Amino acid sequence: MTRALRAGISTCPNDTFAFHALLEGHVRPRGFELEFALADVEELNRRMFMGELDLAKTSFAAMLAMSERVLVLPCGAALGFGLGPLLLAAPGRATRLPLDVEHLVLCPGAWTTATLLFRLLHPAPTRLEQALFSSIIPRLQRGTADYGVCIHEARFTWREQGLGLVADLGTLWEERTGEALPLGGLCARRDLGAETLAELARAVRASIEWGLAHRPACLPTMRRHAQDQTDAVLWSHVDLYVNERTLDLGAAGRAALAALSRLAREHGLSAADRPELSIAS
Repeated sequence: MTRALRAGISTCPNDTFAFHALLEGHVRPRGFELEFALADVEELNRRMFMGELDLAKTSFAAMLAMSERVLVLPCGAALGFGLGPLLLAAPGRATRLPLDVEHLVLCPGAWTTATLLFRLLHPAPTRLEQALFSSIIPRLQRGTADYGVCIHEARFTWREQGLGLVADLGTLWEERTGEALPLGGLCARRDLGAETLAELARAVRASIEWGLAHRPACLPTMRRHAQDQTDAVLWSHVDLYVNERTLDLGAAGRAALAALSRLAREHGLSAADRPELSIAS
């Protein structure tokens, strides 16, 4: 009997594009099957913490907290320049930093890299509330929150939603570190073993390459799970988040992960004795 591994990916277009070939059987891993669960990234973070998944698209901030139990796969990451979360203002709110202490800021999950970035780049105290990423813009529009750290399709649609841009957290990261921004990637349990980890990486890379060679074929899967169904928005998302570092982290990706680990420790947002993220060979 072929064993099954439990895999989690997010519903954002770059993941459904990258994994379309695996989801639809155009690419198959050798020696095991993948049983997929699609969920919000913070739900995937939680399920990986709880040991419910063997492999998952996970925030790099969450991986810092489980670095003793997981390895980062060298492919499948959302990592690069010009792709950071946006700090957006509700209509009528000031679009400047720092934010006032009494203002309510929504973040897309306690273990998301977006929340970690906000805390790193805006250390002044604010009222933080965690919310499902897709609920943040509607709450800003209704005025039930003052600011929101927005991810996924919001990067492309915030203007038409009537919101104000306070800061691009990715730009602030790049100015501070000079490195690419590591948002999220694939992590897998260390105890799966080197052979299984290598085959996972091969299959994921093959799925990404299949998608790049058959872009139109991936659209139905992307549309099925996206918050915004507009093809232009879907492709903008893929073109931004699926890049050469998605196929392989490379030296730039490793430097970015080291910078994130270092800053998190320096700001007390990660245990001082916690090892840095390790990448499966």
